[in-house]
Amino acid sequence: MSAAGSPNPEYVVARVRARRGSLYGDEEYRKLTRMGPAEIARFMEESSYGEEINALGSRHGGVDLIEYALNRNLAEQFDAILDWSEGSLYDLIARYLRKFDAWNVKTVIRGVYTDAEQSAVEVDLIRAGEFDDRRIRRLLEADSIDGVIEVLEDTIYGEPLREAYAEFEETDVLVPLENAVDRAFYERLLSGLGGDEPTRQYESFLVAEVDFRNATNALRLARSGADIDPAAYFIEGGDLFTRSSLARLAQNLDELVEYIGDSQYGEELGPALRELEEADSLIAFEHAIDGALLAYGDRLGTIHPVSVTPVISYILAKERETENIRAIARGKEAGLSADEIESELVIT
Repeated sequence: MSAAGSPNPEYVVARVRARRGSLYGDEEYRKLTRMGPAEIARFMEESSYGEEINALGSRHGGVDLIEYALNRNLAEQFDAILDWSEGSLYDLIARYLRKFDAWNVKTVIRGVYTDAEQSAVEVDLIRAGEFDDRRIRRLLEADSIDGVIEVLEDTIYGEPLREAYAEFEETDVLVPLENAVDRAFYERLLSGLGGDEPTRQYESFLVAEVDFRNATNALRLARSGADIDPAAYFIEGGDLFTRSSLARLAQNLDELVEYIGDSQYGEELGPALRELEEADSLIAFEHAIDGALLAYGDRLGTIHPVSVTPVISYILAKERETENIRAIARGKEAGLSADEIESELVIT
């Protein structure tokens, strides 16, 4: 399908709801945490991942097979949604799926920075965005961060990355580059949305996503104690912070935690914030952010059941399933216990 024609949310939502019923639940995750990589692959083969496991099984094994199967399945699921969609619905879904272009850009940059093998970087790429195979290949073949930026010169990421490159050279940390990618993605995502009520509700979901990203960035900076200007990493489009309030709050962790707890997101994030005050890690808070965003998307999907929001809700849930299975497989490979692995999962 394409952006031409009238939107067809009834058809697309019906197809998406049918697929959502096949997503893994608590019971499947508990089973997986007690399996080795080969057993996980066999379990996946008997579910919605069967086609990918069978197609890739002759070339890959163990955790690599699981990784490649997860990413291929994710891309094929989202390509199918775009194929079903028409008109403005297609545009809204396509612009959200460009988040995977942003993911791939950051993954390649991290790979170049750490001098990782090309194959190790490729296994983490998710080909569900707008970039075609040729551009992905050129990104993988880039042997420097400057080379990566050159491949992206004609995209929305080229200019922001070029502007952030000077700070990267000064500091030798990736934060300026990664935030440049995020800011470019969200700026495009939030521009030119329609004005009907379902789309305004969808926009409120995107605003929450930006707020959560800014909250996470602020907490990371507050925890790090590094001499970094938080305002430089502010993402426009949210309601929770202004550039100046983010810069001020990121200087004081206690004040920042209190501010988020008193906000419109306090109910969803309250337990994680309390744990954050007592722990030395942001992991629990970041998992709570993911869970809250999933729950928010589900809630909007019930308010406007025939709109883009149930589709975006499914995209988030499918992405989270992929991340959970990946965390289980990598945890087993690293020798973590079932309880340790379960603590890494986001389940709503």
